[in-house]
Amino acid sequence: MTKPEFSKGLEGVIAAESRICKIDGEQGKLYYCGYSITDLVENCSFEEVTYLLLYGELPNRRQLDAFTLKMRANRKLPEPVKDMIRSFPERAHPMELLQSVIAYLSGYTEHQIHHGPDCYCTDTLHQVAQLPSVIAGHWRTRNGRELVDPRADLSHGANFLYMLTGEVPDERDGRLMDASLVLHAEHSFNASTFTARVVASTMSTCYCSISAAMGALYGSLHGGANERVMEMVDEIGSVEAVSGYVKKALDEKRKIMGMGHRVYRAKDPRAVAIEGYLRDLSERKGNQDYYSILKEIERVFRERMEEAGKPIYPNVDFFSGAVYRLLGIPRELFTPVFAMARAAGWLSHILEQRAGNRLYRPKAYYTGEIDRPFVPLDRR
Repeated sequence: MTKPEFSKGLEGVIAAESRICKIDGEQGKLYYCGYSITDLVENCSFEEVTYLLLYGELPNRRQLDAFTLKMRANRKLPEPVKDMIRSFPERAHPMELLQSVIAYLSGYTEHQIHHGPDCYCTDTLHQVAQLPSVIAGHWRTRNGRELVDPRADLSHGANFLYMLTGEVPDERDGRLMDASLVLHAEHSFNASTFTARVVASTMSTCYCSISAAMGALYGSLHGGANERVMEMVDEIGSVEAVSGYVKKALDEKRKIMGMGHRVYRAKDPRAVAIEGYLRDLSERKGNQDYYSILKEIERVFRERMEEAGKPIYPNVDFFSGAVYRLLGIPRELFTPVFAMARAAGWLSHILEQRAGNRLYRPKAYYTGEIDRPFVPLDRR
């Protein structure tokens, strides 16, 4: 029998139609619902972009005000969820807490609103609005501090920084946090988003779909790259040590974290934006160390790759970890913050999947034996 052609990891396979996100990997462009990520990150709040992803259109002032009010009104966690955060195993990773909490939250809304094509998940927005409260609450509990209740007068990003530190952030820091969330809110059919859609295709709850997506994001090949970038930066320690580190890593065929992307063949447009934010933030904070080391890594690595005829560019994770660290976010929370942003995109895809649903059921090419003789237990 001739072995059929198949695409390992479904690479290049078109699994569905979508109007949510367009990636032009050759030109280094990214669009949410037809809008350039550059325009969105420079002009829109995270709440405004969340509205766009869920409804397909940018809101007018009245719509945005109503939507923002709804998101902010649903930030506060029920007391049993706070108890769950406080009692979660100390050694557990916060992503494991997030995956558990999002499923737990489903018990606080009527189950009939979760199932079927007419899903009313947007009525509460718990899946998006409450994640910052969970992440900040976990970190404070882990460090022996009381949970800080959310404030309705702060943006999504600024409120997260406030609940994390207990102090209202500088206006520019709050805006930068919002911008970072916008850059991470959506990225088409990546592993976690596809996971969310597969679960949604069974008509399971939106909470279960997002919980499954978080499990995918937690994997070392998906989320967490910016954590590895900052580990690399800490290990290098200085600009002068970069060249030797990169040379040794490449000679040993080790990956330089944050360089290259599965989809982009030009510079990731999110990396272009967040690099500018990191440069400005470094100047404001009086700390150029991370930025200087990262730029030297980029220069040395690209020089080596171009010599080999393989131009490779930084992705968004290359710079985002340094931004988070300068904003006071510990490295352990980098992937949860990614999930906090991407929840808007996940929910958008869940709703789109349900609107024209078809249960995912791919085939596998069987490579095992057939017609094996059965041997009774007492003769094995």
